[in-house]
Amino acid sequence: MKTKIHVNQHIIKSNRKKGLKEPVFTVKQGNKNRYAKRVSIDGPSELVYSPEKPLSCGAYVWIETNSTVRLQDEKSFADLKK
Repeated sequence: MKTKIHVNQHIIKSNRKKGLKEPVFTVKQGNKNRYAKRVSIDGPSELVYSPEKPLSCGAYVWIETNSTVRLQDEKSFADLKK
């Protein structure tokens, strides 16, 4: 399954505004999103810039890989909303 990883600008802005350090990487696998402060990719990957067709979240730049992805300091979406 292809994994797409991007930096979530909304969380960066929220962290600055609220003085938080919430995870800023969004890892999309199928219809599931995961969030982490550090992401490791165990194999080939590709960096994509697509201003004409951004991801549904609005990201223009992301990494795509079919390799195994490991997340550190992971939080769920529900945890981010607390």
